[in-house]
Amino acid sequence: AAMALPGELWAELPAEKRIFCSVLLFSWAVYLWEAFLAHRQRRVYRTTTHVPQELGQIMDSETFEKSRLYQLDKSTFSFWSGLYSELEGTMILLCGGIPFLWDLSGRISARAGFGPEYEIVQSLVFLLLATLFSAVTGLPWSLYNTFVIEEKHGFNQQTLGFFLKDAIKKFIVTQCILLPVTSLLLYIIKIGGDYFFIYAWLFTLVVSLVLVTIYADYIAPLFDKFIPLPEGELKQQIETMAKSIDFPLTKVYVVEGSKRSSHSNAYFYGFFKNKRIVLFDTLLEDYSALNKEPAEGEDGENEETKSKTKNKKQGCKNEEVLAVLGHELGHWKLGHTIKNIIISQMNSFLCFFLFAVLIGQKELFAAFGFYDTQPTLIGLMIIFQFIFSPYNEVLSFCLTVLSRRFEFQADAFAKELGKAKDLYSALIKLNKDNLGFPVSDWIFSMWHYSHPPLLERLQALKDTKQE
Repeated sequence: AAMALPGELWAELPAEKRIFCSVLLFSWAVYLWEAFLAHRQRRVYRTTTHVPQELGQIMDSETFEKSRLYQLDKSTFSFWSGLYSELEGTMILLCGGIPFLWDLSGRISARAGFGPEYEIVQSLVFLLLATLFSAVTGLPWSLYNTFVIEEKHGFNQQTLGFFLKDAIKKFIVTQCILLPVTSLLLYIIKIGGDYFFIYAWLFTLVVSLVLVTIYADYIAPLFDKFIPLPEGELKQQIETMAKSIDFPLTKVYVVEGSKRSSHSNAYFYGFFKNKRIVLFDTLLEDYSALNKEPAEGEDGENEETKSKTKNKKQGCKNEEVLAVLGHELGHWKLGHTIKNIIISQMNSFLCFFLFAVLIGQKELFAAFGFYDTQPTLIGLMIIFQFIFSPYNEVLSFCLTVLSRRFEFQADAFAKELGKAKDLYSALIKLNKDNLGFPVSDWIFSMWHYSHPPLLERLQALKDTKQE
């Protein structure tokens, strides 16, 4: 009988208490699982102190040690920040932080002359306060990450002023997008009738397509400087390669990522016949500010960037840049981008449909301290963030597995373009420049890595490199 007690007690709990406890327990279960994986990976960082044999050709022991210490620091940081955010989330739930913030928003909007019938106004005040809270509590972590960890390992290129200006700008831009979009979404849900979930889904689809379209032209330039890639050999080669696979390229940009960090990247964006390629200056050996000695009298520009010139060149040679782009264009040619959009939209539709089914359940609101009112925004938050969390975990794992498959396929595509050798050396260089650690625990890697581990990618390229 003693054994049955917990089960009986559970059954006697009112539905809202059961929902609340389940959400809390699941959140901690996920946290503990993540902590367990991180612990396994940290053990790898701690114990693998010599370059493994199969990496002998690829990595010198100095880079290997640098990368090991960098990843160890990052892992320790993510342990503490993860623990903090789990505790913070738990405290917010246990102390009724969400209903408290909702009431506060109600009082603020009432002061401005908007009574309780103006639910959308109250929702926007709530959102503003909630995002402000998370920006403020996240700031110390972000500062520590940038100015202690990234600084110590030579990646940070920002001054404190640049960082804070950036953070404020980011917050304002986010609000300018978030508040109008949310108010329209809530309005559509309110007036949409029985089929509101279809209209709500279509609205979010349109918004996401618009954002993808305008992001690189109007939003990203607020934070970074984009310059067209100068005429020359590299540009011609990129255009020739794009033409050879019918990629409708309209522009190639270089972004000054080096003002922020010395990590490197490349991507393409745009719809239909209007595609652009963006290369980080840190990816290009010839353009990286980090490879240049500051000229005399050039201090003005370097106020914001603490140029740390190293004797080792950073970035890739033109052939390697083309190989990296061959990989990126492979994602486009093989339809990975479209497949990802379709998957995310199917998922979004399913979520809105389930939201429509669940929104009428008063117990869901009661579980989080909303006994008298059922605000739509709170419903969205409870259902999408808490009730769907088990589903989100499974989905995210499946997408990680799929992403790894796509990466191998894109590598294989670059190989078909005859870029195997250059991609091989580019991957090694990028791993080196970004201090990636090439050894990982298999469960950690399976759960977290959206890109296959370096050795596996090199092996796949090597199999035909020798042919």
